[in-house]
Amino acid sequence: MSLGLEQSERKLLIGAGVLLVLLVVISVLVSPPQEANGAGGPSSYSASWGGTKAGYLLLQRLGYQVHRWENPPQELLDEGDEESEKDEVLILAEPMQAPSSEDKTAIRMFLQRGGTVLATGSSAAKFLPEATSFGEADPFSERVSFHPVAVSPLMHGAPDIKMAAQHWVPESKSSMVVYGNEESAAVVTIAVGKGQVIWWADSFPMTNGGLRQANDVELFLNSVGDAEGRTVYWDEYFHGVQNSLWTYLAKTPAPWGIAQIGIVFLAVILTYSRRQGPIRVPQTGSRLSPLEFVETLGDLYHAAHAGTTAVRILFERLRFQLQRNLGLPANASAKELAQTASETLRWNKSELTEVLEKSEQAKRGNVMEEKECLSLVKQLYAYSKKLEAGKNSDGERTQG
Repeated sequence: MSLGLEQSERKLLIGAGVLLVLLVVISVLVSPPQEANGAGGPSSYSASWGGTKAGYLLLQRLGYQVHRWENPPQELLDEGDEESEKDEVLILAEPMQAPSSEDKTAIRMFLQRGGTVLATGSSAAKFLPEATSFGEADPFSERVSFHPVAVSPLMHGAPDIKMAAQHWVPESKSSMVVYGNEESAAVVTIAVGKGQVIWWADSFPMTNGGLRQANDVELFLNSVGDAEGRTVYWDEYFHGVQNSLWTYLAKTPAPWGIAQIGIVFLAVILTYSRRQGPIRVPQTGSRLSPLEFVETLGDLYHAAHAGTTAVRILFERLRFQLQRNLGLPANASAKELAQTASETLRWNKSELTEVLEKSEQAKRGNVMEEKECLSLVKQLYAYSKKLEAGKNSDGERTQG
């Protein structure tokens, strides 16, 4: 069964089909692999060397109640229950986005009610109360060993750890250096209310590459604490992963599917509207054009030798226009009309007088040659149009 499509409509449908196929191919090529989704850096979604997916899965297998947190830190606080102690841990692994004042207040309240924040990297200084910022180390520099310099539960089973070399000297009185050397600190604890901040200078011990070393695994588990009765929130909100319907759909082929459906819908609308639009009667032009009418009328005047009739018609029209515009009586002579027009309109008096007098002779029935009648008609028409143009110009100036 034929659809009865025109050639232009077939081309439109073929073009839409080709574009649809191209979108499908592009979506397949640019879609990220399933195991590499999520944010960059030490993200729990990343399985790369510097990611922390292995640490997240390790906590799950050890029985921790661990959750990826993709909401603002304000939602960690339960209304009306802010004073009770909470056995909770928030992991801020080198947050990539700056916090707002509300975010910092929420983290402080989370600590004051008894929560623990495990933070890593220099970027965490913007989030933590009483924190001393420090410069980041070269990511390509060799990691050095750090030994415990204070007695702490964090050192259990981890006589030394490896982190990037950098200069970090905490100045807060509430800070205690757990791991370090003569030049720099590597792990620092800060007491805030009923809670505690455990701050690492580097995320390496919890990364997929760092967890290969036994000491780094022990430091990671000691920092998180016992699994029993403890809830761990692994922050991904400040890695750019925000919990919304659109961000969820963005990880799926849904955007490409919506685009493809939109193109097909547009093609259908265009083809349907062209064939189902309102029916209009085609316009038909007059069989007698204005030019043909003028030629026919001219032939009639020529056949009747009625050139003086045309002169009389235009003369009466010009005479009426001059009388009305110049305020002259109806019985004014040609000389009076020419005199007043020359004074008021600055027209040539002698030329206008000659044209008006010859036109009066034609009006009285004097015989004239066709060439002379044609010349008078042209002159009378020119004076008439000149008078109308001057009147319109005066009207526009008056309105302006």
